Amino acid sequence: MNSRTFMVFVAGLLALPALADQDVDRTLEASPDGTVEISNVAGSIEVAGWSQSSVRVQGTLGDDVEALIFERDGDEILIKVKVPRNHGRDIASELIINVPEQSALDVSAVSADIDVDGVSGEQSLATVSGDVVTQAVASDVEAASVSGDVEVSGVGEDAETEAATVSGDVTLSGLMGNVEAESVSGDVAVLNGSFERAYLESVNGDLVYKAELRSGGRLGMESVNGTVEVEFTNEVSARFDIETFNGSIKNCFGPKPERTSRYSPGLELSFTQGDGDGRVEIETLNGSVRICKQ
Repeated sequence: MNSRTFMVFVAGLLALPALADQDVDRTLEASPDGTVEISNVAGSIEVAGWSQSSVRVQGTLGDDVEALIFERDGDEILIKVKVPRNHGRDIASELIINVPEQSALDVSAVSADIDVDGVSGEQSLATVSGDVVTQAVASDVEAASVSGDVEVSGVGEDAETEAATVSGDVTLSGLMGNVEAESVSGDVAVLNGSFERAYLESVNGDLVYKAELRSGGRLGMESVNGTVEVEFTNEVSARFDIETFNGSIKNCFGPKPERTSRYSPGLELSFTQGDGDGRVEIETLNGSVRICKQ
């Protein structure tokens, strides 16, 4: 190839269009309290409630994305990033979505973070690899991640909240009503709330409950390898049953633990506080337990 031919070749390469992500900005009219279903394989999903009766999708789609499906069927809106079966690497899509604030959400992702703010309808949020952050306003919330943290905050109204992760921490703050939280390998913390029922579980991680237990309420906490810390933010009336196989039990309410056997290090503690109308059950295999009142 002579020099002139080479220069023509280079010029031709420079003239080719550069591969770039696709910008998107689309809007559909929506029911003020309908359902919005969102699916994105990779990237991020940000959802914010607003006062308009419409759904708006903004952001960028990866260059290898086949299409953005954005359609309405009655009271349901579907937003889906469609990728080819044999797609390339550039499928990460960053979605910023506004929905009517009373919408119900059904959000799923594979490798993407999910962030929800200001939505008061029921929420079902799940990702395989990514964090989930949301608020529980007045409706039930289910939030889960396989590999990532889950954070749910509340605004002081009763609801059913379920949060779970395989590898990551679960943090729930300011919630009320009933809560169930679990992690296989991570810490679980319930902070600054008021509950009728609460259940916390971790295989390898610490459990923390710093909240109110209502009259007649039930609290269950179970860990295989981790410490358990409880600080009630109110006067407690409950029957306590606490057991640890290899760890100490510290009780600010007075009664002392006893050994389960003269031949093993296990400890157990059972006592009644107040009228005993509630129930607190705590168990850990390898870890200490501390219960107190703020």
